[in-house]
Amino acid sequence: MLKNSASILITTYNWEEALQRVLDSVAMQSCLPKEVVVADDGSSEKTALLIRFYQKNYPVPLIHCWQEDLGFRAAAIRNQAIAAMTSDYVIMIDGDMLVHQHFIRDHLRSAQRGFFIQGSRVITTPVMASRLLTDPSFDISSLGFFSSGISNRFNAVNSLCFSRAFSRVDCGMSGTKTCNFSAWREDLLAINGFNEDYVGWGREDSDLVARLLHSGKRRLRLKFQANAYHIYHDDNSRDRLSVNDKLLSDCLKRKATYCMNGIHQYLS
Repeated sequence: MLKNSASILITTYNWEEALQRVLDSVAMQSCLPKEVVVADDGSSEKTALLIRFYQKNYPVPLIHCWQEDLGFRAAAIRNQAIAAMTSDYVIMIDGDMLVHQHFIRDHLRSAQRGFFIQGSRVITTPVMASRLLTDPSFDISSLGFFSSGISNRFNAVNSLCFSRAFSRVDCGMSGTKTCNFSAWREDLLAINGFNEDYVGWGREDSDLVARLLHSGKRRLRLKFQANAYHIYHDDNSRDRLSVNDKLLSDCLKRKATYCMNGIHQYLS
């Protein structure tokens, strides 16, 4: 794929310090995106101020999609962000994921029609997370297998040779995450994006992946490329998880390829 042919979606909620570092890591990519869209699930004015400051000198268009804070509604704001995009390929990260300098290049190099990509993440300790948030000069690309302050340390290795040997195609649902994820925009639109029936933390990403798989797309689990580093934080509330589990179970049982409450409402 060609340079500047992807849009980056960053999901955020009231964590300006992390978002700032994530925006910095995207701005320093060896292959810049066409645009960055921040999917903001109801943050305060502090986040808007940060984004307006960055928009002045950011190397690519930086778009802020915001919705009112009515609880955890990641599905809805991601749909709005995808609807606002203008490129053919969508790369998603969470607002607590710092990305390796070749992150976008690696996703685009591995992109193929008929596939979507799930990358891996490196988990940081509270001490390392504090350093990542407070030291803007720290180069995350310097982190490797032997670095302290991380777990999932194999995921810190960036090697094209290893990636070709260990990346694999699979159609299972285990370990599904969209914090390091990419897909063709037309494939996301065909299944009507995220299902906005999912409110509260959990399973909206699994539902999206299930419908992509049911529609005949295949998942590439990308290893040793597109490295991303998760900034440690406390877990979100799981109080809606049982309800969302039932929604996902129904999606899997029906082998659904489309959701009714999705992205179509934001498309002209």
